[in-house]
Amino acid sequence: MIAISSAFDGGNIECDKIDDPSDIQLRIRQDTNAEFFQWFYFRLSGAKGSDCAMRLKNAKDASYVHGWENYRAVASYDRQNWFRVDTTYQDGELIISHKPEFNSVYYAYFAPYSMERHADLIARSTLLPRVSPSVLGKTTDGQDMDLLTIGETGNDKKNFWLIARQHPGETMAEWWMEGFLDRLLDPHDAVSRALLAAACFHVVPNMNPDGSRRGNLRTNATGANLNREWQEPAMERSPEVYLVREKMRETGVDFCLDVHGDEGLPHNFIAGAQGIPSWNAEKDRLLTDFKRGWQQINPDFQIQHGYPIPKKGAGNMTLCVNHVSEYFGCLAMTLEMPFKDTADRPNATYGWSPERAQKLGASVLDVIFLLIDRLQSENKN
Repeated sequence: MIAISSAFDGGNIECDKIDDPSDIQLRIRQDTNAEFFQWFYFRLSGAKGSDCAMRLKNAKDASYVHGWENYRAVASYDRQNWFRVDTTYQDGELIISHKPEFNSVYYAYFAPYSMERHADLIARSTLLPRVSPSVLGKTTDGQDMDLLTIGETGNDKKNFWLIARQHPGETMAEWWMEGFLDRLLDPHDAVSRALLAAACFHVVPNMNPDGSRRGNLRTNATGANLNREWQEPAMERSPEVYLVREKMRETGVDFCLDVHGDEGLPHNFIAGAQGIPSWNAEKDRLLTDFKRGWQQINPDFQIQHGYPIPKKGAGNMTLCVNHVSEYFGCLAMTLEMPFKDTADRPNATYGWSPERAQKLGASVLDVIFLLIDRLQSENKN
């Protein structure tokens, strides 16, 4: 019997019709207490050898309809290896076409990063020297807000903050973080060792555990978009941001990187804080040098495409990078990665993948190393 299910960590789909494998009719569920939706993750059972067409009927109403253009869904039989499958967007429907080779196959918007894998990442990191784990507090659903402090703190040490997955459906952000951590914690890596001699890294691999487990695209359990909560976070609505922001003010911030994914643009790029009131020529040079350096180190990063740059003083101050950059006077940036493949260096089988995100995460350490003397807070609040 053919069946559709999504009652698992990060799952999201609703099934309207399943009697004909060539016309499986599905709908993406909205985020908890919010109207956002685009993330999907489900299992198809009992369809081995059948030509299946899974129609996401409400795709035309998704949060980022332009994200369906030139997009291909991912599939996996073992939930370890994810590959792209034929996907088309027509007449307001996203149609995933695939003939499964086995009787159990998973489909998703991007390769999922489960809360169990997150727990494994935290657990193995805490076994390594120079790592101090802590729980900043609890989410609305009672999950831990995990922080990894890597390196020794001290008055002569810089404080670098890296956070990921404010938007839970942007799973590539935590794959990126896994690659970053694996290299930073490698005792045989000379760049990592030099960085840890000069700086303390404060790392939040998952800013939104509740949204991740619930299968949301952008919001937490209360319906809050965390990357619009940084000006006045509250424990009742956005405890995740409140807890991290308070810890930042305790440690200070000399550099901050907020890791995301973008539904529409087929590129890796950085969005800076040019719209804040205190933006100046020195910050602009530093941002430019960071982006150019990363492009030279990793060709999967590029600087030609990205978001429009806001005018000075016109930035949205509820965003993480704008708030952090203005409050601490430091370089703060948002990294965006694609749900699609990269246009410049496409891969027909895997598209933009967990493995490529991990490599990009590892490569940022070289950029930080090159610019470490210039990365510092102007405001010691």
